[in-house]
Amino acid sequence: MRPRAAPDYLAGYPPHLREQVAALIEQGRFAEVLCKRYPHAHTVRSDSALYDYVQVLKAEHMRAAPPLSKVCFDNTLHVIRNALGTHTAVSRVQGSRLQAKREIRVSTLFREVPLAFLRMIVVHELAHLRVREHDKAFYQLCLHMEPQYHQYEFDLRAYLSYRDAAGAPLWTG
Repeated sequence: MRPRAAPDYLAGYPPHLREQVAALIEQGRFAEVLCKRYPHAHTVRSDSALYDYVQVLKAEHMRAAPPLSKVCFDNTLHVIRNALGTHTAVSRVQGSRLQAKREIRVSTLFREVPLAFLRMIVVHELAHLRVREHDKAFYQLCLHMEPQYHQYEFDLRAYLSYRDAAGAPLWTG
């Protein structure tokens, strides 16, 4: 069985941006550049702190969205599903009614990253409460909740490329 190739986190971006990131990684300057832009890791470390953080964003931008029953860090996401966060809705029959419980799970990779990266993932998963597909409406909702969404997403994807190449985390709690 052949080893699985590492995901190309920057696959959807123009070649010149991909080349810039690759050159910075090769030259050993990527960490310096990214740490200058994002000098500190956030302080949201526990599942309950993450739940509170998500609830504040949800209350600010998506009051009418259905309630969340669970928000947590999940150490299996990045490895198994090649996902950084997930949203799920589990439906159960309770008497004559159908009850849906919604969950957001965030990869434990995001315990020790800048707040901008955590916010980008949370905004992404919250947007899925309203819009299922990654279409224009989805990204407009993401931008409504976080105007720097696309920049944070690019920087996060560049960081993941760096982690695949160099392996060392840049921020520690």
